[in-house]
Amino acid sequence: MRANCWTGKNSVEVMDVPDPKILNSRDAIVRITSSAICGSDLHLYNGFIPTMKKGDILGHEFMGEVVETGPGVTNLSMGDRVVVPFPIACGTCGACQQGLYSVCENSNPNAPIAEKLMGRSPCGIFGYSHMLGGYPGGQAQYARVPFADIGPIKIEDGIPDEQVLFLSDIFPTGYMGAELCDITPGDVVAVWGAGPVGQFAIASAKLLGAERVIAIDRFDYRLRIAAQRAGATDVINYEQVSTLEALEDITAGRGPDACIDAVGMEAHHDIGPLHAYDRAKQAAGVETDRPHVLREAIMSCRNGGVISVIGVYGGFVDKFPMGAFMNRSLRMRTGQCHVQRYLEPLLARVRAGEIDPSFVITHRMSLEDAPRGYEMFKNKEDDCLKVVLSP
Repeated sequence: MRANCWTGKNSVEVMDVPDPKILNSRDAIVRITSSAICGSDLHLYNGFIPTMKKGDILGHEFMGEVVETGPGVTNLSMGDRVVVPFPIACGTCGACQQGLYSVCENSNPNAPIAEKLMGRSPCGIFGYSHMLGGYPGGQAQYARVPFADIGPIKIEDGIPDEQVLFLSDIFPTGYMGAELCDITPGDVVAVWGAGPVGQFAIASAKLLGAERVIAIDRFDYRLRIAAQRAGATDVINYEQVSTLEALEDITAGRGPDACIDAVGMEAHHDIGPLHAYDRAKQAAGVETDRPHVLREAIMSCRNGGVISVIGVYGGFVDKFPMGAFMNRSLRMRTGQCHVQRYLEPLLARVRAGEIDPSFVITHRMSLEDAPRGYEMFKNKEDDCLKVVLSP
Protein backbone atom coordinates (compact mmCIF):
# COMPACT_ATOMS: atom_id res chain seq x y z
CA MET A 1 0.00 0.00 0.00
CA ARG A 2 0.97 3.67 -0.17
CA ALA A 3 1.74 5.60 3.01
CA ASN A 4 3.23 8.91 4.07
CA CYS A 5 6.43 8.18 5.99
CA TRP A 6 8.80 10.21 8.14
CA THR A 7 12.23 10.25 6.50
CA GLY A 8 14.04 12.78 8.68
CA LYS A 9 13.74 16.30 10.02
CA ASN A 10 11.56 18.39 7.69
CA SER A 11 11.20 15.43 5.34
CA VAL A 12 8.33 13.07 4.56
CA GLU A 13 7.83 10.79 1.57
CA VAL A 14 4.91 8.79 0.21
CA MET A 15 6.18 5.29 -0.47
CA ASP A 16 5.17 1.67 -0.87
CA VAL A 17 5.01 -0.22 2.44
CA PRO A 18 3.63 -3.64 3.46
CA ASP A 19 -0.11 -3.91 4.02
CA PRO A 20 -1.10 -4.13 7.71
CA LYS A 21 -2.18 -7.50 9.12
CA ILE A 22 -4.25 -8.68 12.05
CA LEU A 23 -1.80 -9.33 14.89
CA ASN A 24 -4.18 -9.64 17.84
CA SER A 25 -7.71 -10.95 18.29
CA ARG A 26 -8.93 -7.41 19.12
CA ASP A 27 -7.46 -5.84 15.94
CA ALA A 28 -9.28 -4.49 12.92
CA ILE A 29 -8.00 -3.39 9.53
CA VAL A 30 -9.48 -0.14 8.22
CA ARG A 31 -9.39 1.04 4.62
CA ILE A 32 -8.82 4.74 5.09
CA THR A 33 -11.12 7.15 3.27
CA SER A 34 -9.98 10.40 4.91
CA SER A 35 -6.95 11.42 6.93
CA ALA A 36 -5.56 14.76 8.07
CA ILE A 37 -2.34 16.54 8.95
CA CYS A 38 -2.36 17.67 12.57
CA GLY A 39 -0.40 20.44 14.23
CA SER A 40 1.09 17.74 16.45
CA ASP A 41 2.48 16.10 13.30
CA LEU A 42 4.56 19.21 12.77
CA HIS A 43 6.38 18.51 16.04
CA LEU A 44 7.51 15.25 14.43
CA TYR A 45 8.25 16.95 11.11
CA ASN A 46 10.32 19.63 12.84
CA GLY A 47 12.34 17.05 14.75
CA PHE A 48 11.19 17.83 18.29
CA ILE A 49 9.85 14.38 19.24
CA PRO A 50 12.52 11.71 19.93
CA THR A 51 12.53 8.04 18.90
CA MET A 52 11.28 8.55 15.36
CA LYS A 53 12.74 6.16 12.78
CA LYS A 54 13.08 6.57 9.04
CA GLY A 55 10.09 4.97 7.35
CA ASP A 56 7.63 5.43 10.25
CA ILE A 57 4.09 5.94 8.93
CA LEU A 58 2.63 9.23 10.15
CA GLY A 59 -0.88 10.33 10.98
CA HIS A 60 -3.31 9.98 13.87
CA GLU A 61 -6.47 11.60 12.50
CA PHE A 62 -8.25 9.15 10.21
CA MET A 63 -11.44 7.31 9.41
CA GLY A 64 -12.55 4.70 6.93
CA GLU A 65 -14.20 1.35 6.31
CA VAL A 66 -13.61 -1.85 8.25
CA VAL A 67 -12.29 -4.58 5.92
CA GLU A 68 -11.21 -7.21 8.45
CA THR A 69 -11.60 -7.91 12.16
CA GLY A 70 -9.99 -10.25 14.65
CA PRO A 71 -12.17 -12.82 16.44
CA GLY A 72 -12.32 -10.68 19.59
CA VAL A 73 -14.00 -7.76 17.81
CA THR A 74 -17.73 -8.43 17.92
CA ASN A 75 -19.06 -4.87 17.72
CA LEU A 76 -17.72 -4.14 14.21
CA SER A 77 -18.34 -5.85 10.90
CA MET A 78 -16.87 -5.65 7.43
CA GLY A 79 -18.18 -2.56 5.68
CA ASP A 80 -18.77 -0.53 8.84
CA ARG A 81 -17.75 3.09 8.51
CA VAL A 82 -15.72 4.24 11.53
CA VAL A 83 -13.80 7.17 13.00
CA VAL A 84 -10.69 6.03 14.88
CA PRO A 85 -9.57 7.93 18.04
CA PHE A 86 -5.88 8.79 18.18
CA PRO A 87 -5.31 7.37 21.72
CA ILE A 88 -5.01 3.59 21.65
CA ALA A 89 -6.78 2.29 24.74
CA CYS A 90 -7.58 -1.18 26.07
CA GLY A 91 -10.80 -0.23 27.84
CA THR A 92 -10.17 -2.49 30.83
CA CYS A 93 -7.24 -1.08 32.85
CA GLY A 94 -7.71 1.21 35.83
CA ALA A 95 -7.16 4.37 33.79
CA CYS A 96 -9.61 3.37 31.06
CA GLN A 97 -12.22 2.43 33.66
CA GLN A 98 -12.00 6.02 34.90
CA GLY A 99 -12.40 7.37 31.37
CA LEU A 100 -8.73 8.40 31.22
CA TYR A 101 -8.12 6.73 27.88
CA SER A 102 -5.03 8.72 26.91
CA VAL A 103 -3.14 7.26 29.86
CA CYS A 104 -4.18 3.65 29.20
CA GLU A 105 -1.85 1.33 31.11
CA ASN A 106 -1.76 -1.44 28.50
CA SER A 107 -1.49 0.07 25.02
CA ASN A 108 2.14 1.24 24.91
CA PRO A 109 4.46 -1.73 24.38
CA ASN A 110 7.43 0.64 24.70
CA ALA A 111 6.37 2.07 28.05
CA PRO A 112 9.90 1.87 29.55
CA ILE A 113 11.14 4.40 26.97
CA ALA A 114 8.41 6.88 27.88
CA GLU A 115 8.97 6.31 31.59
CA LYS A 116 12.57 7.52 31.31
CA LEU A 117 11.32 10.93 30.14
CA MET A 118 7.93 11.23 31.84
CA GLY A 119 8.08 9.06 34.95
CA ARG A 120 5.00 7.11 33.83
CA SER A 121 3.93 6.19 30.32
CA PRO A 122 0.84 7.55 28.59
CA CYS A 123 -1.06 5.43 26.07
CA GLY A 124 0.15 4.34 22.66
CA ILE A 125 -0.65 6.75 19.83
CA PHE A 126 -0.94 6.12 16.10
CA GLY A 127 2.02 7.40 14.09
CA TYR A 128 3.69 9.21 16.96
CA SER A 129 7.15 7.83 17.68
CA HIS A 130 8.44 4.59 19.15
CA MET A 131 8.38 6.13 22.61
CA LEU A 132 4.58 6.02 22.27
CA GLY A 133 4.30 2.53 20.84
CA GLY A 134 5.72 2.67 17.33
CA TYR A 135 2.25 2.15 15.85
CA PRO A 136 1.95 2.85 12.10
CA GLY A 137 -0.28 5.85 11.51
CA GLY A 138 -3.23 6.69 9.34
CA GLN A 139 -1.79 8.78 6.51
CA ALA A 140 -1.98 5.65 4.43
CA GLN A 141 -4.37 3.51 2.44
CA TYR A 142 -4.93 1.06 5.29
CA ALA A 143 -4.27 0.93 9.03
CA ARG A 144 -4.25 -1.70 11.73
CA VAL A 145 -6.40 -0.59 14.67
CA PRO A 146 -5.58 -2.33 17.98
CA PHE A 147 -8.36 -2.67 20.59
CA ALA A 148 -10.89 -2.04 17.85
CA ASP A 149 -13.68 -3.18 20.14
CA ILE A 150 -13.04 -0.08 22.30
CA GLY A 151 -11.81 2.74 20.06
CA PRO A 152 -13.66 3.30 16.78
CA ILE A 153 -17.13 4.80 16.63
CA LYS A 154 -19.50 3.73 13.86
CA ILE A 155 -20.93 6.38 11.56
CA GLU A 156 -24.13 4.82 10.28
CA ASP A 157 -26.24 7.61 8.83
CA GLY A 158 -24.30 8.92 5.86
CA ILE A 159 -22.79 12.02 7.45
CA PRO A 160 -19.95 13.16 5.14
CA ASP A 161 -16.40 12.30 6.21
CA GLU A 162 -15.48 15.95 6.62
CA GLN A 163 -18.12 16.51 9.30
CA VAL A 164 -16.96 13.61 11.49
CA LEU A 165 -13.27 13.08 10.66
CA PHE A 166 -12.13 15.47 13.39
CA LEU A 167 -13.83 13.40 16.08
CA SER A 168 -10.58 11.44 15.84
CA ASP A 169 -8.65 14.19 17.62
CA ILE A 170 -8.93 17.94 17.25
CA PHE A 171 -12.65 18.43 17.93
CA PRO A 172 -12.61 16.42 21.20
CA THR A 173 -9.24 17.96 22.11
CA GLY A 174 -10.58 21.49 21.73
CA TYR A 175 -13.76 20.54 23.55
CA MET A 176 -11.87 18.97 26.45
CA GLY A 177 -9.73 22.10 26.67
CA ALA A 178 -12.88 24.17 27.14
CA GLU A 179 -14.48 21.63 29.47
CA LEU A 180 -11.41 21.73 31.76
CA CYS A 181 -12.14 25.43 32.31
CA ASP A 182 -15.35 24.72 34.26
CA ILE A 183 -17.09 27.46 32.29
CA THR A 184 -20.08 29.17 33.86
CA PRO A 185 -22.39 31.76 32.26
CA GLY A 186 -20.68 35.11 31.94
CA ASP A 187 -17.14 33.75 31.86
CA VAL A 188 -14.40 35.23 29.71
CA VAL A 189 -12.09 32.65 28.11
CA ALA A 190 -8.85 33.48 26.28
CA VAL A 191 -7.47 30.99 23.76
CA TRP A 192 -3.83 31.17 22.65
CA GLY A 193 -3.47 29.74 19.14
CA ALA A 194 -6.09 29.92 16.39
CA GLY A 195 -4.93 26.78 14.64
CA PRO A 196 -7.38 23.88 14.23
CA VAL A 197 -7.35 22.85 17.92
CA GLY A 198 -7.66 26.46 19.01
CA GLN A 199 -10.61 26.96 16.67
CA PHE A 200 -12.41 24.02 18.29
CA ALA A 201 -11.52 25.27 21.77
CA ILE A 202 -13.09 28.61 20.85
CA ALA A 203 -16.21 26.99 19.40
CA SER A 204 -16.50 24.65 22.38
CA ALA A 205 -16.15 27.46 24.92
CA LYS A 206 -19.09 29.16 23.22
CA LEU A 207 -21.08 25.90 23.20
CA LEU A 208 -20.42 25.55 26.93
CA GLY A 209 -21.72 29.03 27.72
CA ALA A 210 -18.79 31.44 27.78
CA GLU A 211 -19.90 35.05 27.29
CA ARG A 212 -16.70 36.24 25.63
CA VAL A 213 -14.03 34.15 23.92
CA ILE A 214 -10.79 35.86 22.94
CA ALA A 215 -8.67 34.39 20.12
CA ILE A 216 -4.93 35.17 20.23
CA ASP A 217 -2.73 34.58 17.17
CA ARG A 218 -0.46 36.41 14.72
CA PHE A 219 -2.09 35.38 11.43
CA ASP A 220 -5.02 37.55 10.38
CA TYR A 221 -6.65 34.79 8.32
CA ARG A 222 -6.76 32.48 11.37
CA LEU A 223 -8.18 35.25 13.52
CA ARG A 224 -10.76 35.95 10.82
CA ILE A 225 -11.86 32.29 10.82
CA ALA A 226 -12.00 32.36 14.63
CA ALA A 227 -14.36 35.33 14.57
CA GLN A 228 -16.48 34.37 11.58
CA ARG A 229 -16.76 30.59 12.00
CA ALA A 230 -15.68 29.53 15.50
CA GLY A 231 -17.49 32.28 17.39
CA ALA A 232 -14.69 34.35 18.93
CA THR A 233 -16.04 37.63 20.27
CA ASP A 234 -12.64 39.32 20.37
CA VAL A 235 -9.34 38.79 18.56
CA ILE A 236 -5.79 39.82 19.44
CA ASN A 237 -2.93 39.88 16.95
CA TYR A 238 0.03 39.74 19.31
CA GLU A 239 2.41 41.15 16.70
CA GLN A 240 0.34 44.33 16.60
CA VAL A 241 -0.55 44.85 20.26
CA SER A 242 0.61 43.61 23.66
CA THR A 243 -1.43 40.53 24.58
CA LEU A 244 -1.27 41.28 28.31
CA GLU A 245 -2.36 44.88 27.83
CA ALA A 246 -5.15 43.92 25.44
CA LEU A 247 -6.49 41.32 27.88
CA GLU A 248 -6.38 43.91 30.67
CA ASP A 249 -8.48 46.25 28.54
CA ILE A 250 -11.01 43.59 27.50
CA THR A 251 -11.50 42.34 31.07
CA ALA A 252 -11.39 45.73 32.80
CA GLY A 253 -8.19 44.80 34.59
CA ARG A 254 -9.46 41.54 36.08
CA GLY A 255 -8.05 39.01 33.64
CA PRO A 256 -9.79 36.13 31.85
CA ASP A 257 -11.58 33.57 33.98
CA ALA A 258 -9.80 30.82 32.05
CA CYS A 259 -6.87 30.65 29.66
CA ILE A 260 -6.43 27.85 27.11
CA ASP A 261 -3.00 27.02 25.70
CA ALA A 262 -3.71 25.49 22.30
CA VAL A 263 -0.13 26.03 21.07
CA GLY A 264 2.32 23.86 23.00
CA MET A 265 6.03 23.31 22.62
CA GLU A 266 6.75 25.44 19.55
CA ALA A 267 5.17 28.67 20.79
CA HIS A 268 6.14 31.78 18.86
CA HIS A 269 6.57 35.21 20.38
CA ASP A 270 7.10 38.65 18.95
CA ILE A 271 10.78 39.32 18.48
CA GLY A 272 12.43 39.99 21.81
CA PRO A 273 15.06 38.73 24.22
CA LEU A 274 12.88 36.06 25.85
CA HIS A 275 11.91 34.53 22.49
CA ALA A 276 15.57 34.51 21.44
CA TYR A 277 16.49 32.94 24.78
CA ASP A 278 13.95 30.12 24.34
CA ARG A 279 14.91 29.42 20.74
CA ALA A 280 18.60 29.33 21.60
CA LYS A 281 18.09 26.96 24.53
CA GLN A 282 15.82 24.72 22.46
CA ALA A 283 18.32 24.63 19.60
CA ALA A 284 21.09 23.71 22.05
CA GLY A 285 18.99 20.92 23.52
CA VAL A 286 18.97 22.34 27.05
CA GLU A 287 15.27 23.27 26.87
CA THR A 288 12.94 21.02 24.91
CA ASP A 289 9.88 23.26 24.75
CA ARG A 290 9.21 26.98 24.31
CA PRO A 291 6.79 27.95 27.12
CA HIS A 292 5.96 31.51 26.16
CA VAL A 293 2.20 30.85 26.02
CA LEU A 294 2.25 29.17 29.42
CA ARG A 295 4.04 32.16 30.94
CA GLU A 296 1.65 34.64 29.34
CA ALA A 297 -1.47 32.68 30.31
CA ILE A 298 -0.35 32.47 33.94
CA MET A 299 0.49 36.17 34.13
CA SER A 300 -2.80 37.28 32.57
CA CYS A 301 -5.35 34.89 34.14
CA ARG A 302 -7.52 36.26 36.93
CA ASN A 303 -6.76 35.26 40.50
CA GLY A 304 -8.20 31.81 41.19
CA GLY A 305 -8.66 31.13 37.48
CA VAL A 306 -7.89 28.08 35.35
CA ILE A 307 -5.04 27.41 32.93
CA SER A 308 -6.11 24.67 30.50
CA VAL A 309 -3.23 23.18 28.51
CA ILE A 310 -4.08 21.12 25.42
CA GLY A 311 -1.13 22.17 23.25
CA VAL A 312 1.42 19.35 23.12
CA TYR A 313 4.54 19.56 25.29
CA GLY A 314 7.29 16.99 25.05
CA GLY A 315 9.76 17.60 27.83
CA PHE A 316 11.03 20.49 29.92
CA VAL A 317 10.54 24.26 30.08
CA ASP A 318 12.50 27.10 31.63
CA LYS A 319 11.54 30.36 33.35
CA PHE A 320 8.21 28.98 34.53
CA PRO A 321 6.47 31.60 36.75
CA MET A 322 5.79 29.27 39.66
CA GLY A 323 5.53 32.14 42.11
CA ALA A 324 2.64 33.75 40.26
CA PHE A 325 0.99 30.37 39.75
CA MET A 326 1.11 29.44 43.44
CA ASN A 327 0.51 32.77 45.11
CA ARG A 328 -2.51 33.64 42.97
CA SER A 329 -4.38 30.36 43.54
CA LEU A 330 -4.34 29.38 39.87
CA ARG A 331 -5.26 25.88 38.75
CA MET A 332 -3.71 24.04 35.82
CA ARG A 333 -5.59 21.24 34.09
CA THR A 334 -4.18 19.39 31.15
CA GLY A 335 -3.76 16.12 29.26
CA GLN A 336 -3.82 14.43 25.93
CA CYS A 337 -7.49 14.16 25.06
CA HIS A 338 -9.45 11.14 26.31
CA VAL A 339 -11.15 10.98 22.92
CA GLN A 340 -13.25 7.86 23.50
CA ARG A 341 -15.08 9.70 26.29
CA TYR A 342 -16.28 12.41 23.92
CA LEU A 343 -17.18 10.50 20.74
CA GLU A 344 -20.87 9.90 21.33
CA PRO A 345 -21.77 13.29 22.86
CA LEU A 346 -19.89 15.26 20.19
CA LEU A 347 -21.31 13.15 17.37
CA ALA A 348 -24.74 13.98 18.81
CA ARG A 349 -23.91 17.70 18.60
CA VAL A 350 -22.87 17.30 14.95
CA ARG A 351 -26.08 15.42 14.15
CA ALA A 352 -28.13 18.10 15.91
CA GLY A 353 -26.54 20.80 13.76
CA GLU A 354 -24.94 22.58 16.72
CA ILE A 355 -21.55 22.55 14.97
CA ASP A 356 -20.15 21.57 11.58
CA PRO A 357 -16.49 20.70 12.25
CA SER A 358 -15.59 20.95 8.56
CA PHE A 359 -15.30 24.73 8.94
CA VAL A 360 -11.57 24.37 9.69
CA ILE A 361 -10.74 22.69 6.35
CA THR A 362 -8.92 24.95 3.90
CA HIS A 363 -7.09 22.43 1.70
CA ARG A 364 -7.95 19.02 0.28
CA MET A 365 -5.23 16.87 -1.27
CA SER A 366 -4.51 13.34 -2.32
CA LEU A 367 -2.28 11.19 -0.14
CA GLU A 368 0.43 11.50 -2.79
CA ASP A 369 0.52 15.26 -2.16
CA ALA A 370 1.19 14.85 1.59
CA PRO A 371 4.77 16.24 1.43
CA ARG A 372 3.45 19.40 -0.17
CA GLY A 373 0.66 19.53 2.42
CA TYR A 374 3.17 19.42 5.27
CA GLU A 375 5.13 22.32 3.83
CA MET A 376 1.98 24.39 3.23
CA PHE A 377 0.71 23.73 6.74
CA LYS A 378 4.06 24.42 8.39
CA ASN A 379 4.66 27.68 6.53
CA LYS A 380 1.02 28.87 6.59
CA GLU A 381 1.06 29.13 2.79
CA ASP A 382 -2.11 30.04 0.91
CA ASP A 383 -3.89 30.74 4.25
CA CYS A 384 -3.59 27.05 5.14
CA LEU A 385 -5.41 26.07 8.35
CA LYS A 386 -6.21 22.36 7.89
CA VAL A 387 -5.24 19.81 5.24
CA VAL A 388 -7.37 16.72 4.60
CA LEU A 389 -5.82 13.86 2.64
CA SER A 390 -7.75 11.36 0.52
CA PRO A 391 -5.89 8.05 0.07
